[in-house]
Amino acid sequence: MLPTLRLASRQPGPWGGNGPPTPEEAARHSLSSANELRCRQLLEATTARYRHREATAAVLVPLCLVHGDPSLLYTLRSSRLVGRHKGDVSFPGGKCDPQDQDIVDTALRETREELGLSIQEENVWGVMKPVDDGKNSIVVPVIAQVGPLESLDLTPNPQEVDDIFTMPLAHLLHPRNQGYTHFCRQGRYSYTLPIFLHGPYRVWGLTAIFTELVLEMLVPGTYRRRVHFAGQPRKGETRA
Repeated sequence: MLPTLRLASRQPGPWGGNGPPTPEEAARHSLSSANELRCRQLLEATTARYRHREATAAVLVPLCLVHGDPSLLYTLRSSRLVGRHKGDVSFPGGKCDPQDQDIVDTALRETREELGLSIQEENVWGVMKPVDDGKNSIVVPVIAQVGPLESLDLTPNPQEVDDIFTMPLAHLLHPRNQGYTHFCRQGRYSYTLPIFLHGPYRVWGLTAIFTELVLEMLVPGTYRRRVHFAGQPRKGETRA
């Protein structure tokens, strides 16, 4: 049985035109042509630096529109897979193959194999900085605009994907849908990682970090970063 595409419901908020924008207002123009150009320019340096660098794996962060709302497309990895990431929320992606031309090629190939979704390279905005997963693996996120969800013909591989779902950027930007976890080592605070809540599944781990980086890029100044590695937890934070 093929996975069912799930859409996280929006949680609209009023916009009075005064003060900071609501998450809905901030997200509204995030995938506009002007913002795409700005993001592509921001990604030029990291794309040139990391596209051909050796890495362990690459993931594609799919930007899409769901009934006109800017959203991110996620997968739920199959519980039948081998390894510690089975059953986790993720973006499509996987290990680099020696036959891949570069990091972008890895991300596009993995997306095609997992979702049956072929993405043209001109729809790729660029490559972000690699992230160390803490297990000696370097994972590189690749950003691409895949268009309106209604126009996509997704044929997910049931051996790799249990479910597919989307979350609107406005949902992800709302503080009530954000959380974090403090991690300790040897009884002392070590680092903080973000979590995104109240969707079909909890978004956490590397996928939450990639989500956070994309939100910062798309709507600068609206999202407050939760990843924190040095010093003590920020004052005023309460654990989710």
